[in-house]
Amino acid sequence: MTELQTAARPRRPRPKAVTLTDAAAERVREIMTKAEKDYVGLRVGVKNGGCAGQEYTFAYAEQIEPLDEVVEDKGVTILIEPKAVLFLIGSEIDYETTKLASKFVFRNPNETDACGCGESVTIIPAAALDAD
Repeated sequence: MTELQTAARPRRPRPKAVTLTDAAAERVREIMTKAEKDYVGLRVGVKNGGCAGQEYTFAYAEQIEPLDEVVEDKGVTILIEPKAVLFLIGSEIDYETTKLASKFVFRNPNETDACGCGESVTIIPAAALDAD
């Protein structure tokens, strides 16, 4: 009986869980430069709340947690909380400025609904969408 040997294949690069527009990357760099500490990145997550059920969250990250999804895009580091990864796969983060407001905007293919004010959304995880 001979032992089967498999040649090690190079792994195909994984697509990024989220991407940033140039405007979003520029704004993140600006925020990080003005921060009171030297943070490792910007942490992005999803929490329950709002009239549509869920809200996106942003926070400074002092360290990379073991299960964080680390995304490097356009010179900035985004850390995605482990429980939020499936909700955010395929999302593009943009930064928009209008006459009345400036804010980060998510273009998330997993969103199924949003409230009228745009502050909360309903998201079905990517894995659940694939099951349909």
